[in-house]
Amino acid sequence: MTMRDDMTTLAEYSENPFIAKLPPVLSVNEALRAMAGPPKFSEKERGYPAHLRAHCVLRLKNYFEPLENHLQLEAKFGMLLRQGYLSRNPNTNDYIHRLQEGYERVIGKDLAAVRRPIRSTASSFALIGCSGIGKSYGMGRVLELYPQVIHHVHPFSLDQVVWLKLDSPYKGSPKQLCISFFQAIDNLLGTRYRARYGASRSSLDEMMVQMAQIANLHALGVLIVDEIQHIREAPGTGADALLNFLVTLVNTIGIPVIVIGTLGALPLLQGDFRQARRASGLGSLVWERMEQGPTWNYFVDRIWKYQWTRELSPLTDEIRQVLYDESQGIIDVLVNLFMMAQLRAIQLGALRDRPECIDPGLLRQVAREHLRLIHPMIDALKRDDREAIAKYDDIRPLHDHAAQVFGDSLARLSGPSFEKAPAPERLAIGEDASENQVVAAILRALGDLGVAPDLAKVLLTEVRAENPGLSALDLVANIAAMLQGRGPVRPSAKVGRKKVRTSIAGAKALSDANDLRSVVTAGKKDGLSAYDSLKGVGVIKPPLNDLAG
Repeated sequence: MTMRDDMTTLAEYSENPFIAKLPPVLSVNEALRAMAGPPKFSEKERGYPAHLRAHCVLRLKNYFEPLENHLQLEAKFGMLLRQGYLSRNPNTNDYIHRLQEGYERVIGKDLAAVRRPIRSTASSFALIGCSGIGKSYGMGRVLELYPQVIHHVHPFSLDQVVWLKLDSPYKGSPKQLCISFFQAIDNLLGTRYRARYGASRSSLDEMMVQMAQIANLHALGVLIVDEIQHIREAPGTGADALLNFLVTLVNTIGIPVIVIGTLGALPLLQGDFRQARRASGLGSLVWERMEQGPTWNYFVDRIWKYQWTRELSPLTDEIRQVLYDESQGIIDVLVNLFMMAQLRAIQLGALRDRPECIDPGLLRQVAREHLRLIHPMIDALKRDDREAIAKYDDIRPLHDHAAQVFGDSLARLSGPSFEKAPAPERLAIGEDASENQVVAAILRALGDLGVAPDLAKVLLTEVRAENPGLSALDLVANIAAMLQGRGPVRPSAKVGRKKVRTSIAGAKALSDANDLRSVVTAGKKDGLSAYDSLKGVGVIKPPLNDLAG
C-alpha cells in the first residue's frame, strides 16, 4: 500500500495517515472494473464431457456484475470511511483525547461518560432490501477493494483496522455482538481480547466500553453489522439496547456504522437509529427488486453469454419474460434458475441424447421443480405484498437445494465407475518427491495444455480415483485423452527414445501434423501412450521434464 500522489490536492486526506494509506478514491469506471467478477469461460469448454461442463456451470455462483446500486454503495462506503477518520487524525491531539476518554469510560464502566466533548465526523447508514437482492454480496465486493488491516510505524506503531463485518447475533443479544467483536479482532491481530473481556461473568456495560475502546485503539474505520433483522427476536429491551449502542458508537465514540438487513428490519430502524442516520446526512439505501428495463436487460444480456451447453441458445424476448416472471427481478433467484436450467439441458443431452437447448419451456419446468422452496416469496413479489415479502428473511434454502441438485447430478453424469471408485491413493512417483509437488506440477502441465485450474483439479481427482497407482506421466496422458472424448489410456511399457522418434515420424506423415488427435492416433499404432506421442512432438515436454527429472 503506498501513499497516493493524486490525493495531495485534498489536504484533509493527505495529512491524515489513516486516510492517506487507503487505496485511491475510484472513479465510476475504475470501480466498475475493480468490482467486476466474471466467471472463467472458454468456448472450447463447451466441447468437454458433460460432468466437467456441470462443474463449469458452478462458476456462476461467484459471478458478479456491478450495477448502478453497487456503484452507489461503493461511493457511499468510501465517503463514510474517509469522513469518519477526519476527526481521528493521529497527527493531532484529537486522537489522543479520544483514547483518554475511552480509558475513563473503561474505569467508570459507563459508555455515556464524556468529560471533554470531541467533535465527531462519523456517519452511518442502513442498507435495506429483500433477501436475494445482493446486499451482502455487493458489500463484500466493496470491502474487497480495501485492505482490512494497515500497519503504521509513524507517528506511532499501530495496526489500523479499516473495516470489520459482523453478523447480528441470533436473538439480538448485545453481549453476543461484543463477544463476536472481540473474537473477530483476535482473529485479525492475534490479540486475546475475547479471553480478557468476553468472559460470561463480564457485564454488558463492561463489554460495551471495552469494545468501544478497542475500536478506538485500532482506529476501526467502519463497523458493518449484517442481518440486523435478527434483533427482532431479542427478548425485552435487547433490541433497543443494541441499537442504542450502535448509535453511541457513531455519535460519541466516532466510529462509522453500517447496518444491513431485510425489509423485516425496517420497523426496528425507526426512532433513535433513524434520527442518528438523518443527522449523519447519508440516509439509507433501500434496494428494491429490479424492474424490467435497461438495467435488468443489461444483466440478463451479460449472464446469458455464459453457456456451457453443446448448443448455444439465443436470448429471445420470450426467454427474457420467463426469466423475469420466475425470478421477479431477484438476482440470486435468476442466477440459480439459469444454473439449474443449464444443468438440466446438459443432463438431457448426456442421458437422453437430446439437443442441449435452453428454451422457455425448460426454464418454466426447472422453476416449477426447484423454486418451490421460495414460491411463497415469489408469489408475494408478484402480488407486490410488502407485508408478506418482509416475512422472508433468507433464501439460503434455495442455495442449499441448488447445491444438492448439482451434487446428485454430478454423481450421475460421472458414471457408476466414478461412484464406486476407491479413495485416491498416493501417486506412483519417486520416493524423494512429495505428493504436493507432483500434484502442482501436473496442474501446471494441464494449465499449459489450456485446461482451467478448477477443471484440472476435478480431472486429476477423477482419473486418480479410477486409476490408482498410475504414474504422474500416465495421469496427464489419461486426462488429455478424456478431454478429447477418448477412453482412458492404460499404462504402457517403457518406450525407448528411438521408438519415440519413430512415432514422431509416423505422426508427421499424417495429413495434418498439427492436429493432436492425429499425433495420438499415429502413436497408438506404434504402441505408444497418448503422453509419449505428445511428448515426442514437444507439446507437453516442458512441465513433464520437471516431473521426470
